[in-house]
Amino acid sequence: MQNPDLNLRKGEIVTKISYVMKKMNRNLVVQVGADIRKILLHRRIKLGWQICRIEDYLVANRRFKCSRFNRRLRDCRGEVTCPLCAGYHKLKECKGDSMVYKCFNCVIYNKHNPSTNISVDHSSVDKKCPSMQAIIEKYRLNTD
Repeated sequence: MQNPDLNLRKGEIVTKISYVMKKMNRNLVVQVGADIRKILLHRRIKLGWQICRIEDYLVANRRFKCSRFNRRLRDCRGEVTCPLCAGYHKLKECKGDSMVYKCFNCVIYNKHNPSTNISVDHSSVDKKCPSMQAIIEKYRLNTD
């Protein structure tokens, strides 16, 4: 009702997740159809007393055992790999500090693409990881 210019009908926006971030910002994940998504991505909407930005909610799935992206449990044959230092141990056993972080996914990428080296001095859970960003961009291009 606060956004009459969108001409939305009841049920066209379905709430999926609501969570609060560290700085007490509330995020709301909603599911909409392709046509409404295209309209919402280029504007702000009113929710309660707030004017809110809209962006795609895309998550790169990472397998906890091997720290690789887009692996399913039944398909994973990788060794246990620490997501922080890329060592062959569990996360809770990691003794490394932030100076020795290494992204296992970027190491694999560099091994298969020697002509284009990307930085590996970050953990595989870092949101700025080039491998994670590539996966998310691939999802974004395939989202309708």
